[in-house]
Amino acid sequence: MQRILVIEDENNGYSELVEILSGHNFQVENVHSINQAVDDFPIASFDLIITDLRVSGQAGTDIIPLAHEIPVLVMASFASLRSAVEAMKLGAVDYIAKPYDETDLLSSVEDILNKHSHRSTTQERRQSKNASDMIYGRCQPMRKVFGLIDKVAPTDASVLIQGETGSGKELAAKAIHELSRRSNQEIVCINCAAIPESLIESELFGHEKGAFTGAVSARAGLIEAADGGTLFLDEIGELPLDAQARLLRVLQEGEIRRVGSISSRKVDVRLIAATHRNLKALSRTGQFREDLYYRLNVVQIRLPPLRERGRDITGLAHLLLNNSLDRMSRPEVELSSDALRAIQEYNWPGNVRELENAIERGVILCENDLITADLLDIEPTAAEISLNQGLVRSSANPQQMSSHHLSNINRPLSMEDYFQQFVLENQSRMNETELARHLGISRKSLWEKRQKLGIPRRKGDEAKN
Repeated sequence: MQRILVIEDENNGYSELVEILSGHNFQVENVHSINQAVDDFPIASFDLIITDLRVSGQAGTDIIPLAHEIPVLVMASFASLRSAVEAMKLGAVDYIAKPYDETDLLSSVEDILNKHSHRSTTQERRQSKNASDMIYGRCQPMRKVFGLIDKVAPTDASVLIQGETGSGKELAAKAIHELSRRSNQEIVCINCAAIPESLIESELFGHEKGAFTGAVSARAGLIEAADGGTLFLDEIGELPLDAQARLLRVLQEGEIRRVGSISSRKVDVRLIAATHRNLKALSRTGQFREDLYYRLNVVQIRLPPLRERGRDITGLAHLLLNNSLDRMSRPEVELSSDALRAIQEYNWPGNVRELENAIERGVILCENDLITADLLDIEPTAAEISLNQGLVRSSANPQQMSSHHLSNINRPLSMEDYFQQFVLENQSRMNETELARHLGISRKSLWEKRQKLGIPRRKGDEAKN
């Protein structure tokens, strides 16, 4: 039975409100002052508090901060409705006007109790879950990730997730959303690298009719679609600089302006961004706004690459195998000992996504109840062996590497990030031939990677070479 506390001025010992509520199977307690309510009952034991606007010379709204999560309904005469509206601004969930209609009163009470019950259930469910229930991981690096997710999820802080391609950045973002107070709203996921540069501002911020050729009607952007919920921007390092400036305004002012509009709109979004690139290094070269980087980097979560997760690799393989079997309705299939050994020894440059594809390939090609190593098709290529050997050679010559690089060598970087960091930090004292030799690649490959990643050669390098 739901409990309701009624706080109202004395009426010769009779309360019509108490009688109505008691007659509809509510357990009702009646007091005549806030002090009496606090002294006689634990406030948290009630499901709803109904109070007069003024009780015994005191503002009835004084109970609101004492009620915490318990909803407070205010009663007011028609002459005091303005004050009742002010009470809602202080935290009351609703007000009813005296004299009240019994049907309207009961309808309001039941609506409030139903909403509060749903909110309490959602909150309890959210509090009973944690990140490790949604993402597989037993190793120490993943336990650290889970701890960060559990801490940051209940807040509205911006989060920057860094990790190699396929390491589970979107899964981590969805876990943060699911554990947040916004979990009953949408999470809108956007891959910035998948949207053409000419369309990205229109897609993110929306546009007005006639803003450009083809804009035959006004359209809300994806940021507006995430209003009240969470916006996940994957591969944010690919966002053009103009769009970065607009996004910075969203974070600073909580508002957007559609393309072609002269007015701004308020939005309430929680931003989670992800990238496989080193945004700090990009900000130093002018490819990413430094002010946006610091706005995003309130809490940073680094996802370890699969090769650094130890026994998690085989555990994930079994989990993904069971998922594939369920999805394909296949009979029981096992991984052979040589397949498990190959899975454990492989470098997994594509991380969990590559492992999932390999397992699915094995399930499809398997003709009996055993998946062998050759069905996984995960032999390293000659190029990968050459690059890995080059990295080993450069690591074996610490006198040729900067102390700053050595202090960061254990950080989980992608191959592209490692390449960019190594070149930027060593090109002032190495020529192109030496850089290529230490990286284990040809000068032509070095030039091609420079072009791809937009790493300029220092002035004077041409003369040296």
